[in-house]
Amino acid sequence: MTSIDHRTLSVPDSLEGERIDVVMAQLFGLSRTRAAELVAAEHVRLDGDLVQGKSERVFSGAVLDVSIPAENDALAIVPEIVEGIKIIHDDDSIVVIDKPVGVAVHPSPGWRGPTVVGHLAGAGFRISTSGAKEREGIVQRLDVGTSGVMVIAKSERAYSVLKNAFRHRTVDKTYHALVQGHPDPLSGTVDAPIGRHPGADYRFAVMEGGRASVTHYETLEAHRFASLLEVHLETGRTHQIRVHMSALRHPCCGDLTYGADPTLAKRLGLTRQWLHAVKLGFEHPDGGEYVTYSSTYPDDLAHALEVIRDSD
Repeated sequence: MTSIDHRTLSVPDSLEGERIDVVMAQLFGLSRTRAAELVAAEHVRLDGDLVQGKSERVFSGAVLDVSIPAENDALAIVPEIVEGIKIIHDDDSIVVIDKPVGVAVHPSPGWRGPTVVGHLAGAGFRISTSGAKEREGIVQRLDVGTSGVMVIAKSERAYSVLKNAFRHRTVDKTYHALVQGHPDPLSGTVDAPIGRHPGADYRFAVMEGGRASVTHYETLEAHRFASLLEVHLETGRTHQIRVHMSALRHPCCGDLTYGADPTLAKRLGLTRQWLHAVKLGFEHPDGGEYVTYSSTYPDDLAHALEVIRDSD
């Protein structure tokens, strides 16, 4: 049962004429976003009447009555079997998965969908307890909109060894990306720092003062409207390939966030960026032998690539 915190206060003279969301923020210590959510959910009354909108004005002495349901922990791991996650390899130290699009690696404040760690918990996997609570065992991440192969540590030793390997860039991370146009040169390296975009906190950009980021690419196929690239990452910044390709003016097909052509995306049937983690290679944390794991293109990316090939 969800607990509810009922609060009742009279509006002080100092807040006469203010918007209701501002008043709630001042009186109850809520964010204005949370206040707006409570108004929309009909949890806020003023002098006994339901408040109709967050911009409604208040008068001093009015009785403000707010019911505040307890929020679910956004970082709590919810065990659930997630359709589409495939186990590529499993042993005492690691589990290697093929992550589908639309699945986050771990919980985060802005995400309410399925997660890799939630699936592993639901499937009975015991993973490393190293790392922050919501991302225990996680040594690498893939964007929600990026599919492909990734490894999770099951033992504490594996977590330490793999974290160190990623930190020292000894892990071979290979991606395939279908990008608009034809990069010039056909093979090259993008060495450009990446930081959070100043105008949108969900985007990143090449910018002075950003974190060092290095991407190597090679053209595998050049077609009329797009090129299939093989990409190797030295660093692992958030959205790195997407940002670097966009900076070259060759965004990943379907990646509307970073400047892709929506008309081409629709023609290809893409609702996300054409980007797939095809191979992962590293020294196994137990025996030290070099192992590689791979993933084939999912149906949506394979279809888009065939459309591009047929357009020549």
